[in-house]
Amino acid sequence: MKHNEVYQLPNRKGLDCAMLFELLDQWFNDLNDDAICSCQLRDDIQSLFDENPQVAFVQRLRQYGLSEEDEMIATFFCNRLVSNNDDDIRFNQLSDLFESVHDFNNAKSNLRSAKHTLMKKKIVEHICEDGIADTSKYHLTADAQRDLLAELNINPVEETLAGTLKPSDLTPKKMFYPHEVGKQVSELSKLFQQEEFQKIQDRMKEKGFRNGFACLFYGATGTGKTETVYQLALQTGRSIMIVDVPQIKSKWVGDSEKNIKALFDRYREVVKRSKLAPILLFNEADAIIGKRQEGAERAVEKMENSIQNIILQEMENLDGIMIATTNLQQNLDKAFERRFLYKIKFEKPTLEARASIWRTMIPELNVPTIHTLAEKYDFSGGQIENVARRYAIDSILYGISENITETLTSHCDNERMNEKKLRRIGF
Repeated sequence: MKHNEVYQLPNRKGLDCAMLFELLDQWFNDLNDDAICSCQLRDDIQSLFDENPQVAFVQRLRQYGLSEEDEMIATFFCNRLVSNNDDDIRFNQLSDLFESVHDFNNAKSNLRSAKHTLMKKKIVEHICEDGIADTSKYHLTADAQRDLLAELNINPVEETLAGTLKPSDLTPKKMFYPHEVGKQVSELSKLFQQEEFQKIQDRMKEKGFRNGFACLFYGATGTGKTETVYQLALQTGRSIMIVDVPQIKSKWVGDSEKNIKALFDRYREVVKRSKLAPILLFNEADAIIGKRQEGAERAVEKMENSIQNIILQEMENLDGIMIATTNLQQNLDKAFERRFLYKIKFEKPTLEARASIWRTMIPELNVPTIHTLAEKYDFSGGQIENVARRYAIDSILYGISENITETLTSHCDNERMNEKKLRRIGF
């Protein structure tokens, strides 16, 4: 008016995601200050989204097929996290989004009972405290954060429970198996080749069978269970999602169900996005596939049973490859045992296999020394590798030993002593 010029609305087209949320944050503040009403904000948000279809946030939010009101509520949750780092939303923060008390109370009731559309579509969920859902507190699900806010590198709130190994991270290694074990491992290697894998999955679906492959590798420590998973992944070009089982265990009294569900949700997402389904590896899984507590009364026992029930259900719906390794097969819960399609027992290598391992680990050994060590020490492959590493360190520090047999025998005796000490641990 001062300059006698027509006021032009700021250009709202061609925004990137960060600029979009800057504007949204301003509007939500205006709503809080009663500068605009909820119906006006809803219309403005729709116009803003229509004018910026290139923003991935807008594209992904509209793929959920929400009503305009629910889109506004979901946008509010996203804005609070992006602009205010607020991931703990209470009812008093939501009240301004509704035109009437009746609408607000209706939405509040549906949120409490998890019947709200945003909860059914897994965009919003209750916040869990000590493993119990608080029906007065809400936040975006980890999946919604990854899906809607990918452009802004907002990390999901749940703990990282699995790391990923790519085939390029793995090193080829010659493995030595007894005949029957080698036969089963070769069968898995053939099965995991993508052409065969897809063909078998399609055939299983046609026949109405579950099409996921759950495998159990069990046996003594150092017999090659984990290394076999690595070599299978390398041979078939698959990545490995390695589950941090101790971390899951430590989180049982807390966001347990949420974290284990988030883990399997993440695996499903990766399977959908990948040309080759990765291997989901539960290494040293004794803690989560052991026998369930009958008549559990303590909170921790109930929590453990709850976690196991979730994993059992996820195994039923598995659409990929899961491998669990364990040293204590006798403690395996029967319900888990039934769900593992392939069960391979890894045993200590035979005399011939031990000789081959010694020859591979320390190529400079002569034949008599190899046979002496193989006959005298009933070691697993892992134990032989430990001795070989000790010998390599000695060679670097002190040079090649004049009496290799004596040096290796000393290391073998030390390894056997360590084995006996380990067996005494516990009650």
